[in-house]
Amino acid sequence: MVEIAPFGVEEWLNKWEKSATYDISQSTIASLTMKELSAMDENKDALSKLLLSTKLDYGWIEGSPAFKRAVAKLYDHVDEGMVLQTNGATGANLLAIYSLVKPGDHVIAEFPSYQQLFDIPKSLGAKVDYWFLHEEEGWRPDLTELAALVTSKTKLICLNNANNPTGTVLDREFLSRVVEIAREVNAYVLVDEVYHPLVGDEDVCSIVDLYERGIATDSLSKTYSVPGIRIGWIVTNHELADRLRSFRDYTMICSGVPNDLLATYVLDHRQQVLARNRRLVEENWAIYKRWLKEEPLVSLVAPAGVSTSFPRLAIKEDTISFCKRLLKGTGVLLVPGEAFDAPGHVRLGYCAKKSTLEAGLARLSIFLHSNRGC
Repeated sequence: MVEIAPFGVEEWLNKWEKSATYDISQSTIASLTMKELSAMDENKDALSKLLLSTKLDYGWIEGSPAFKRAVAKLYDHVDEGMVLQTNGATGANLLAIYSLVKPGDHVIAEFPSYQQLFDIPKSLGAKVDYWFLHEEEGWRPDLTELAALVTSKTKLICLNNANNPTGTVLDREFLSRVVEIAREVNAYVLVDEVYHPLVGDEDVCSIVDLYERGIATDSLSKTYSVPGIRIGWIVTNHELADRLRSFRDYTMICSGVPNDLLATYVLDHRQQVLARNRRLVEENWAIYKRWLKEEPLVSLVAPAGVSTSFPRLAIKEDTISFCKRLLKGTGVLLVPGEAFDAPGHVRLGYCAKKSTLEAGLARLSIFLHSNRGC
């Protein structure tokens, strides 16, 4: 029987997110409504007419040609044959790991990170070593540590760029060094790229534009603000894409015709979505930064223009107990650091609606100071 650890962050959110009045735990940039999406087209009825006229058959099994063209445009050296549609980035990560990893393989995973990237390989019988992010170094990993971990048996290196929960971004130069290390042993590099920096001048690129054995996974759930349509994708070289196709047939048939249609619409209106979200990130970060300056019980390594952050709380209790009491007493939801095996921290998603963020931060401060002895 396959054994796998409980999925910390998902288990927490499944239990508590619908109980929250002020949810500042999520890493999605405030979700769009259908009305807001429709307003992005010059013809305001275009989206509704398209949906109403769409036949609800199986559609295109691995994503419509229009969807695959739209995704391919996001990269420098990608064509449609390198793109496969998945059920979110979680489906893409599962597909990549399931297709590549077998018992006895060696996998290196960034840590802390999204739990799929290390616990799925473990469940398949791989030996997993952690490549640690160091808070004292701005939540950045050390390349010499990666070089020391790599062996001739290393099959896969798993990264999350930008990182969930810390918001750390590995720039082009750093990622190029990772590629050099991986290439020495012909290891694949899987990068979950669902978080895209929207503020700042980081020189960021996709792993598939750097490395012939790179695998990029992504979705519309975070930076594009439509997690509800559950559309993601995986991009890699043609040879590996063909292998993934065979495994994909066992994990899903299609993502759903309306979902594909909406995903393509969002990508076709990508610039409007990103402009809206860039404003939200900038405005909310200014609010968050002012609050941090005035809040002595919270410290933060600033995220690199992405929607997730991982502050440290100056409290005497574990963060699971604290977050439960916070939710019960104030309606404010955070994700405890224990969900990422990093106690003492919480995930705070500052890209909720402005009013939710302001109310949530104010109540968090009051609770922190009224419970200092706990």
